Amino acid sequence: MGLFDSILGRSKPVRPDLDQLFALPSAAITLEASLGLKPTGVRSVCLRSPAALAFVPVQADVQALLDASGGPAVEATRDEYGYTWLVCRTSPPDVSALVTDLHAVNSTLQDSGFGSTLLCSLVGFTDGSRHLGLVYLFKQGTFYPFVPASTGTTLDGATPQRRDNLFELQVRDLLGDDLRVEPDLNRWFALWGAPGM
Repeated sequence: MGLFDSILGRSKPVRPDLDQLFALPSAAITLEASLGLKPTGVRSVCLRSPAALAFVPVQADVQALLDASGGPAVEATRDEYGYTWLVCRTSPPDVSALVTDLHAVNSTLQDSGFGSTLLCSLVGFTDGSRHLGLVYLFKQGTFYPFVPASTGTTLDGATPQRRDNLFELQVRDLLGDDLRVEPDLNRWFALWGAPGM
């Protein structure tokens, strides 16, 4: 960054520290040993919706990269808020392969000029009744847990959107030695309806 950028308050966007993703296998072992949470085999990358025509070749490049390594198919979906999710599913879940695939997808997007649109990556875990998403924030280089509370339905049949904040804090404390956990709780965004949850 130059002197004028400093004076005018401009800054270059922070490049995501994708190597942080390689800490996930250790975190997965901790989650299973301590809480009985196992990976679901679903991982996803969220980005602000890019121009459709420009994005199609990049999605093909991501799929070709995963195909070359025998990786899973990539499915592009759009959530109700207009964000694009690239979703990979594998069975049985393999955390090491999962991290390699996530790193490859994110690197390809970044190298193709979509780095500024990357928002987060999500890896799903479950113990059969409770679901946990470990969310990686690209711009911060940190993780946080997202745990929707299973509270049943309301009288009109809708599912209320509530989080299990106490369990999220428990997971934060548990994974402090494995992951770089986001210290600012205001950045722990709810990812309602995210693929993998």
